[in-house]
Amino acid sequence: MKTAATRDGYGAALLELGDRPEVVVLDAGVSDSTRTKKFGQAHPDRFFNMGIAEANMVCTAAGLATTGKIPFATSFACFLLGRTMDQVLVSVAYSGTNVKLVGTHAGVAVGEDGPTAQMIVDLAYTRAMPNLAVIQPADWEEARQATHYLADHKGAAYLRLGRSNVAGVYDASHKFQFGKGHVLEKGSDVVIFATGIMVQESLKALEQLKQDKIHPTVVNISTIKPLDRELVLKEAKSAGAVVTAEDHNVIGGLGDAVASVLMEEGVCVPFRKVAVADTFCETGSASQLFEKYGLSAGHIAAAVKNTLK
Repeated sequence: MKTAATRDGYGAALLELGDRPEVVVLDAGVSDSTRTKKFGQAHPDRFFNMGIAEANMVCTAAGLATTGKIPFATSFACFLLGRTMDQVLVSVAYSGTNVKLVGTHAGVAVGEDGPTAQMIVDLAYTRAMPNLAVIQPADWEEARQATHYLADHKGAAYLRLGRSNVAGVYDASHKFQFGKGHVLEKGSDVVIFATGIMVQESLKALEQLKQDKIHPTVVNISTIKPLDRELVLKEAKSAGAVVTAEDHNVIGGLGDAVASVLMEEGVCVPFRKVAVADTFCETGSASQLFEKYGLSAGHIAAAVKNTLK
């Protein structure tokens, strides 16, 4: 299992997709950081550096999609979505174009780039848009496989990726399944639904909790929309208590998605969300910010204990 950033898995997958002439890649002037650069070097005729013009990039991607191309439009999440809401809503989601929006450097984990670059509202944006799937892989391997899946997926999608290196959760034997969560550890006391980098934090929390004779189930939710309702209901009913964990604002993300399913189905269990507490964060390392703003493994473990009380 490979320790690397999910953006690196994305870059590796693009190179592997290079033999498909319908695959094209667009970038907004940050190709080295988003890991699209190597695709551009290998296939310059199918790589478009749009510069600091994200709205134009999204519209160009939509136009390419109408000609039968499979465009991956890529930038930092804060720029990709923060500057393009109208274009994404109208030219991608409403128009039903086959565009793959890829936002890297998402969440507080981007760290030292500061609060304006710490995109913590993108899941709220994209979950609320009709015709738009939302995926956030847990590690390098899942990011690689999810990218391959998106090349065949018919319809618009948002792929949320991170900057930080994360421990590998999966090896090549794993098979990414769109719309399905994956149980990483089966316990009995509480279920933790986690996404992205918070999967690794939840697994660390699990080891802490085991020392206190608490045995959580940990579930990787890599497809946030459509959510795996069946698995959420099954594990919530089985455990009797639920904690969600995400590097995103507490409003509009995974926690709200899970809570909606439980409410709609009349499942009443103790419930807590581990997320950014509706605030802008400071500049610092990812580990410092995770500790200060309540996202670290220790905070997840504390949330589990408080939920069980």
